[in-house]
This record gives sequence, C-alpha cells and structure tokens, in this order.
Amino acid sequence: MGIPFYQIDAFAAKAFTGNPAAVCLLEEEAEVEWMQSVAAEMNLSETAFILPQSKGFGLRWFTPTTEVDLCGHATLASAHVLWNSGCLERSDTVRFHTRSGLLTAKLLNGWVELDFPSTPVVPAEPPLELSDLIGIVPKYVGQSRFDLLIELNDFGELSELNPDYVGLSRLPVRGFIVTVQSDIPEYDFLSRFFAPATGVQEDPVTGSAHCALAPYWAEKLGKKEMIGFQASRRGGQGKS
Repeated sequence: MGIPFYQIDAFAAKAFTGNPAAVCLLEEEAEVEWMQSVAAEMNLSETAFILPQSKGFGLRWFTPTTEVDLCGHATLASAHVLWNSGCLERSDTVRFHTRSGLLTAKLLNGWVELDFPSTPVVPAEPPLELSDLIGIVPKYVGQSRFDLLIELNDFGELSELNPDYVGLSRLPVRGFIVTVQSDIPEYDFLSRFFAPATGVQEDPVTGSAHCALAPYWAEKLGKKEMIGFQASRRGGQGKS
C-alpha cells in the first residue's frame, strides 16, 4: 500500500488562493533524507509529515531544501487532513508534537484556531546592505526568534517590493517579514514574507510570521484581535 499524500490550500477563501502545502500521513518513522527528497519533489513552500503517537501526532515540516522549526500553513493543512480523512472527529482538538513544542488546532466558529508560540519583535540594527537589497529604506526593523520584521511606509512600497533574493539569502535569519498598517477597512495590517535562505523566495501566506506580526501590531494599534492579509500573488488572510 502506498503512503497517502494530500495537497491543501491553507488560509484560502476560494480556489487558487492561500498557501498550498503537501501533507503526508506516515505509519512509521521515515528517514530524514527521504522526507527531504519528497519535499523537494513536491516543490511547495512546505511539506508536512504526520506520524501517530500515543498522545497526538508527531509533525515535521520541510521546505524544498531544509527542515524548519515552525510552519503555520502546513500545520493548518495537517489538521484539515486529519479531520477529513477519518483519523479524527471534527470535534477533536489536534495535538501536534513538533520542534517548537506542543501545538494544537481546533475548529471554532467557522475558523481553525491554532495555538502557536508568540515570537515578539525587539528593535534591531538593520544590516548595512538591507535597504539596497529590498530597494527601500525601512521605517522600522526588528528581530523575532526566526526573522527580521521590516515595517514600510505604505501599501505602495509593499506591493512594489522586488528584493534581491540572492543577497537576502546570505543574511543570518530564516526570513523577512515585510509589513505595513492596512488602509483597507477589513484588515488591520498587510504583509509579505521572503525566505530565500530556506529555498522559498516568497511564501504565499505565512502562519508562523503572524507569531511576530500579531504582538507587534497589537501593541502599535492597541487591539487584542486583528485580521491580517498577506499580499502575495495568491493572497490569504489570518485572524490573530
């Protein structure tokens, strides 16, 4: 019998939007080299591998080039697969054991609620070459656990951003969260995410980036609940 694979568009309100993730349901431990080869073959931002455990499921995420410590959209996709393949009831809370600790997912009022760790941003001195690599002088630069967060002045700067991916890949961070306050009434903030060092030039919608975006904008806007939109070509939204 073959190994079941699924492709799920996460953070998607309609077809061909959001961020596609591959999800593999394992019955036994797999070799890291095999999982990495599968992720390279899938050639999506992330491929997730789920393995049943006594108190939940083991979950690992791979980009086409490397294993990563945290991924939101592939976790969302994994929960969807477990609820819709008969592995779990839709009323069940999913418990994932990961390199970032225990993560949970549950259905709540039409949304999938993910319990992810907060990765607050602290002010950081920008790399000297950053403005040249992104083509814009940032309004603010901060550092989270994984990424640099870069605030720009307006949506025009965000939408026109065409960074030097090779140059960004040489900087010692996982990725670059670029964000602005939204001038669109239904959203609180807008963002894009680039992670060329992990083999992902621009990620369509990045759940783990919201671990930094949510506390950053909550403090700036004085709000406890927000909706953000990731303004990639595919686009997708998330509620924090």
